[in-house]
Amino acid sequence: MSESQTTVAAICQTLSEKIAAGFYRTEGRLPSERTLSEEFSTTRITLRESLGQLEAQGLIYREVRRGWFISPPRILYNPLQRSHFHAMAKEQGRIAQTELLDASQIKGSDVLCQRLNLPPQSDIYCIRRLRYIDGRAVLYVEHYLNPKFFPDIIHDDLTQSLTDLYFSRYGVKYGRVRFDMVPTRLPEQASTALKVAAGSPALFITRINRDRQDRVIDCDLEYWRYDALQIDVEVG
Repeated sequence: MSESQTTVAAICQTLSEKIAAGFYRTEGRLPSERTLSEEFSTTRITLRESLGQLEAQGLIYREVRRGWFISPPRILYNPLQRSHFHAMAKEQGRIAQTELLDASQIKGSDVLCQRLNLPPQSDIYCIRRLRYIDGRAVLYVEHYLNPKFFPDIIHDDLTQSLTDLYFSRYGVKYGRVRFDMVPTRLPEQASTALKVAAGSPALFITRINRDRQDRVIDCDLEYWRYDALQIDVEVG
């Protein structure tokens, strides 16, 4: 092992031990890179390699122009359960919040129209939201809706659960759902909203929802911070 690798390993071990001991827990934030470089008598390049390794392990995360933070526990996500985001967080003793980025009617792309079982270039609703767990942005999501089932929904309070709104205003309940999950890199819109570097790793979930009459009602494109989510499924 080279001297540089030995230094990186030593920094990782020391910081891991401090994090486990709750050394930085009060602020939830690591000292600046300059302070840490001086503390370990090393270069910023070596320090960043160490921080990158800890980030890959899910122990810390970085926010653009804000610094490095201790990663909170991951949220457990079971795609087989029909619990919505806010309820899922509450069940795990976490605090959820939803921020509406924008909502509009657009011409759907061929891919989106196909997913929604609509003719090409159909009008669809697009709702973009940013979702938080314990004050930390963890999920950027784009919802694409068939306006036929939800007329004028884009004028409602869209910070609430869409699941609840679908039923309370339109009498629509979810039926079948199809999930597609792949690891990916965050696109620019998602990385900007989540305040992470463009191209950061993420879990990308495409979800196509049907109602109780088996009609496709919406399609969700979810970009989760890779260090915020743990898929947890038990099949009987």
